[in-house]
Formats: sequence, structure tokens, C-alpha cells
Amino acid sequence: MTNSLRVLVIDDEKDYCDVLEMILSAKGYHVTTRLSAIEALIVLEKQTFDIVISDLFMPEMDGVEFLEIVKNKYEGLYVIITTAFGTIENAVDAMQKGAFTYFIKGNKPEELLIEIEKISQLKTVISENKYMKEKFSNKFMLHSKNPVYNQLLRVAEKAANSDVNILILGESGAGKEIIARHIHASSPRNDHMFMDINCHAFSDNLLESELFGHEKGAFTGAINKRIGRFEAANGGSLFLDEIGDISLETQAKLLKSIETKQIYRIGKNEPIDVDFRLISATNKNIEEEIKAGHFREDLFYRISTIVLEVPPLRKRREDIPLLVNYFFEKCQSEMKKSIKEVEPSVMDFLEHYDYPGNIRELKNIIERLVVLSENGIIRSNCLPTQKARCEDVEVNLDEDRSLKDVRREIEIKHIKNTLTSCDNNYGKTAERLGISRRQLFNKMTEYELK
Repeated sequence: MTNSLRVLVIDDEKDYCDVLEMILSAKGYHVTTRLSAIEALIVLEKQTFDIVISDLFMPEMDGVEFLEIVKNKYEGLYVIITTAFGTIENAVDAMQKGAFTYFIKGNKPEELLIEIEKISQLKTVISENKYMKEKFSNKFMLHSKNPVYNQLLRVAEKAANSDVNILILGESGAGKEIIARHIHASSPRNDHMFMDINCHAFSDNLLESELFGHEKGAFTGAINKRIGRFEAANGGSLFLDEIGDISLETQAKLLKSIETKQIYRIGKNEPIDVDFRLISATNKNIEEEIKAGHFREDLFYRISTIVLEVPPLRKRREDIPLLVNYFFEKCQSEMKKSIKEVEPSVMDFLEHYDYPGNIRELKNIIERLVVLSENGIIRSNCLPTQKARCEDVEVNLDEDRSLKDVRREIEIKHIKNTLTSCDNNYGKTAERLGISRRQLFNKMTEYELK
């Protein structure tokens, strides 16, 4: 943590700024200096810092006024006030208003370094507590008996300690976002924002606005300035889900921003520096997309320093009982319902079903079972009626056909049949299929059913 701390020094005496920069840089800190509080506020809009060392008395805006502004605006920013010996009382007043401590000019620099080390240790403890709380919270379950998945977690945790770009591959619903959040929680950036966006959910124009932001009046409907996801993720992690669905034009802009760590808001010509760790995910075969000319090869190499492939649930069947128990406990807690008994036939189905929708489908089924349970008992008639009824769909089972082709045909026919029976109501169709609307749209796009 020590060598990664970013320090902003503010003093109207340039010589004093230069001395502090030399001392702190020699200790491995990343130091930026400014000669006024107003200049410092400008740089804080563009860059992220951990510590500000500010003079107490400065022209235009003093250290106390600066302190009151940044403490309300920048969470997790520690401020050390520097002052002359005769103004210690003022420095103590600044501490009461939120300063971490004060440092008397003329004292040994070691005293200042000790205070900075205290902040470093404090940030480490806060980060570790936050990570442990998130790791063992009910948000997601990472415990696994599957060796492939456990190896994936080990690689992800190693990669988390660096700032390399990570690409996560896997089927829809397999848990790619869970891995992305785990990487962020395991990284030195975990005390900053994890910002995610589903690229498939936006048109090209809207996606650019979501990613880069826009100025007031930049286009029709832009009635206010908007901060994009890149800026919002400054200092933290940006997760681009379904990156394989981005258009080639937007890919080119994305590539430039990743390479330069700068963005341009729509309607603004000045670059904005951004500091983020990039995690991307897709359920598409990127190599095939590149060959087909749908995805830029240079962007692929830029986002895939580390590639993680999440196995589908059917390839980690030993984890299904763990996930079933986890979701049952989670749903009971959230829905304030108590389950006393689960019929054996229900458990048999849950443990042997193939889950084409992966973990998301399993979660959906468990939620349905808990909602429909009566008197604390889950019976087989609570299971979605369409499960295990492939015999009702005519399928060409020629011996030369691959399992993938057969599964594709079954899914296409069953989705079409269910859409028809639901009068093309996507919400009802998704509910009957036991999947989310998003997963239904992904399947329809994959099979070109639109």
C-alpha cells in the first residue's frame, strides 16, 4: 500500500513544495504539487489522491476552507495541515473540522513521514475489513469443490494485485460479474468505486454517453452535464459486461481511452485524465468475432492481458448442492419465509438438471420454489412446468449431429413455442423459461430470433 499512495502537496511557497516532493518521492510516494488551494481543487477533479498535505495560510483560499470543501466531496481523502509553530491552535481547530493531523514546518521530516505511514496502515486495515466483509457477506458465494473453478479463483486473486486488464469469458449466467467483483474486492483499489455497465443494454449513441459522459447541450436531450462511467470509476475498477456487443466505431474510441487513460466528454474538446482498472466480460467467442470482422483484434489484445474462462454450471456439478443450499438460505432470509422440508424429488431435479442458464437460472428456480412454498414445504408441483419436457419438442437426433447442435435446436424450438404461448410477452416468456429477461434477449440474439 505504501508505494501506491498518491500525495497532493499544496503550499504557496514553491521551494517548500519542491522540498516535500523530493522527500516523499524518495520514499516511493507519488507526489503532485500545487501553489494554491484553487489549483488543487482543479487537479482533484481530474485525479485521485489518498493524502493532501496543505498549508494552513494561503492567499485566495486558506487551508481550513479548502479542508471543508474536500471533506464533503471526496470520501476517503486524508488531509494533513502544515503550519508554523505560532499557529498550532489554528491547526488543532482544523483537526476538529476533519483534518487527520497537523505538521509544524521546521520540524524533522521524519515526523511527517510517521503520520503518512499511520494513514497508510489505516487505509490497509479499512481495505482488509471491507474485503473480508464483502467476501463473507451474502452477496455471492465463492466456495467451490471444483478444481477448475478454484484454479480460476487463484489466478484471479493473483491478477487482482496488479493493474493489468482482465477479460472474463463464459456463458450467460455463469457468474462472470461475480468474478469481476471478487477481483476488485481483492485489489488495492477496493476502497474505491466498482463501476459496471452492460454494453448490450444500450444503443451506440447512448453507450458512448454512458461511458464518456456529456456536456450540457451536447445533443438533443442533454439538459445537464453527465459524468460517464470512466470518470465515475476513477481510482477504482470499470467492468464492461458484454463487451463483445459493442460496435466497431465505439470499439475504436474505447481502445484510445484504454491506451491513453484519457477520455473526452461528448461536447467537450479537453481531455480528462482517468485512473481505472479495466475488467471486461463476454459470452461470445471473441476469436470467431475477430475473424468475422465484428471485433477489433487490437482491442482484444489490449483488454486481455489476463484471460479467465468461467466454467458453466453443468461442468462443476459438485458445486450444485452448495449453491442450492446457499440460495435457499439467502431467499429465506430475504423473503422472511422458513422452509422446513424439501421433497426428495425436488432435490433430485435440482441436482441433476443441466441449467442452460447456469447459476442465474438456478437462483431463479430457487426463488420461485421459496415463493410458491406452502406451510414451509417445497413440493414438486412448485417446479417450473417446462422443465424436463424436451420429449414434447420434435428434434432431429441423427447420430452424426453434435450435442451442441441438438441442444441449440431444442432451445430454439422451445423458446419459439414459449413465446407463441405467451403472445410474445417477453416478461412472461422469461418467467416460464426460468430465466431473466436479459438472458432471454441474449438467447434470442444468439439464435437470431429477433
